[in-house]
Amino acid sequence: MLLFKLIQETLKKSKKGGKHPNKLPVCYEIVTLSLKKKMAAELYPASTNTNIPNNGTTVTATSKKSIVQVTQTTTAATTTTTQQNINNNNVEASHWQSSHPTLRERNALMFNNELMADVHFIVGPPGNSQKVPAHKYVLAVGSSVFCAMFYGDLAEGESEIHIPDVEPAAFLILLKYMYSDEIDLEADTVLATLYAAKKYIVPALAKACVNFLETSLEAKNACVLLSQSRLFEEPELTQRCWEVIDAQAELALKSEGFCEIDQQTLEIILSRETLNTKEVVVFEAVLNWAVAECTRQGLGATTRNKRSVLGKALYLVRIPTMTLEEFADGAAQSDILTLEETHDIFLWYTAANKPQLGFPLAQRKGLTPQRCHRFQSSAYRSNQWRYRGRCDSIQFAVDKRIFIAGLGLYGSSGGKAEYSVKIELKRQGLTLAQNLTKFVSDGSSSTFSVWFEHPVQVEQDTFYTVSAILDGNELSYFGQEGMTEVQCGKVTFQFQCSSDSTNGTGVQGGQIPELVFYA
Repeated sequence: MLLFKLIQETLKKSKKGGKHPNKLPVCYEIVTLSLKKKMAAELYPASTNTNIPNNGTTVTATSKKSIVQVTQTTTAATTTTTQQNINNNNVEASHWQSSHPTLRERNALMFNNELMADVHFIVGPPGNSQKVPAHKYVLAVGSSVFCAMFYGDLAEGESEIHIPDVEPAAFLILLKYMYSDEIDLEADTVLATLYAAKKYIVPALAKACVNFLETSLEAKNACVLLSQSRLFEEPELTQRCWEVIDAQAELALKSEGFCEIDQQTLEIILSRETLNTKEVVVFEAVLNWAVAECTRQGLGATTRNKRSVLGKALYLVRIPTMTLEEFADGAAQSDILTLEETHDIFLWYTAANKPQLGFPLAQRKGLTPQRCHRFQSSAYRSNQWRYRGRCDSIQFAVDKRIFIAGLGLYGSSGGKAEYSVKIELKRQGLTLAQNLTKFVSDGSSSTFSVWFEHPVQVEQDTFYTVSAILDGNELSYFGQEGMTEVQCGKVTFQFQCSSDSTNGTGVQGGQIPELVFYA
């Protein structure tokens, strides 16, 4: 009642002194709402139709009928997350502030919303751009670049700002973080998001992108990420990429991603001493890169063009370190070498007086495998260890990422013997690698290495299962006094029994005395 009396007094004063006796001085009308037989007063601008664009939300105020009509577009159930980011339909027409008690919730509702937006961005290249509404204050609080752009000495006054070098999806991820502290990263957009975070100096988002890339890093994308990490000056990510490329060099060099790297990254990889692969693999990868680069430059993949795009990178391949057979069957029959180069290399292999070559002569150092030995002693008895197609298995976990290259196994206790063996590495029942091979033991208690085809990346703080099924001399050495925890250099291994083990191997004793790895 007090509110109505105040309004009546204001109306009387307006009728006496104002030129417009039927309107409030502040040009507002009273809209009466009836809800459960209670009266309320709402103030709305004095226009018959007030539309507040809200990406599909329309508010219509009609004073004659004394009602508020709210029309909101319903988002289809099949709308993807990205579409929801583009169209924020979360802000109610009236009283939305009161239904969201925290500042973070209210701020998040303004993300990508036209309501109260005071700047618009045209994001993406011409013809594939997207208009994104934003609020200067929010952006300036979250980024020093935006702060300088809107409130600095050289502040821009334009209502529309063009950003052709950032992908729309990445820009929306950046804005969503700045409005709500929420980070939604996907493999397809994480590099573009990292670029946006670096451009606008948002270090927390950039760090999240780097962490995402590190967890998704594998041989098939390591070379591409190496190139990007150098571009973005992320030394930790660069180091992680090198760890993968060195340990899984063959997989990395044969990947499609290797063919996508730039010339400088190609030369850096070819100069790497610790690439753990044969030189013939390096040579084949270089040829594949040359063909891809010719395609990128719109050139035919002729010998001349391939040599041209490779430049000095060709002479970083250590062709003389191949075996004579590898060279004769591969590089000598390729079209990339000149006849003179091929002739000189053959002479270098066979002649006492060797010619000068333009290729490096020293072999790559590769990686030195490390060994985790889990038993303190070994023994043999007349009635064990026997093999009848049964499985010896053990579980292990490590405290940092490593690459399992193979296993060390015990051999015959009764003299020289040959074994056939199937080795396997699994994670939560899923087979990551297996190999069927043979080894010869010499009758000693030494361990004998068997290898997977390629080293396998093993993540920290997760238990993996290694297994071996041997077929051969029934009596062999076995380990005893097993340890549940073993420190190997900077890596700590933990062991536990495996339910897959049907031949007696466990933590305290049995087979699989060693894990062979790179770290």
